Amino acid sequence: MKQLLTLATALFLSAFATSAFAQSYKNGDNLLNVGIGLGAYTAGGLPIGASFEKGITDQISVGGSFDFARYGYNYGGYKWNYTFMYIGARASYHAGELLNISNDKFDPYAGVSLGFRAASYKDNTGYADNYYNPYNSGLFLGLHIGSRYRFSEKFGVFGEVGYGIAALKLGLSAKF
Repeated sequence: MKQLLTLATALFLSAFATSAFAQSYKNGDNLLNVGIGLGAYTAGGLPIGASFEKGITDQISVGGSFDFARYGYNYGGYKWNYTFMYIGARASYHAGELLNISNDKFDPYAGVSLGFRAASYKDNTGYADNYYNPYNSGLFLGLHIGSRYRFSEKFGVFGEVGYGIAALKLGLSAKF
């Protein structure tokens, strides 16, 4: 009887030990981030965006992202604006296991993105074609370091720093 009690206690404790070191991210996870950007590299506006990634291994996820920003000026009959759209592919390395993080709600990651940036300028003077646009359209390479913190199994928040449309992105995160 004493051995059975000892075995039951050991199994009970090992079940908790396993869950204490459970990964916050794993192969097959679908990850969605929706948020805003702060410190826009486009010099103005409040970027909004979303990204989706699918886990292909226990450490790597791949997917896509879309970001949009617009800012401008309207005073005394003069009006202009810049519009930016970023669309691309992204990949992330989920570093929880590497960093030996035992919190299954916390998912630190870093990654890269490659895509297309469309930048446009428009005004009501008719001279927009002659205006020098310091922002060009074309390929972009982005970098990000971030983390997700889940409040429940499915929902949480995320934060990322890096180079893309904004220096800092904050928002809501879903895992399904």
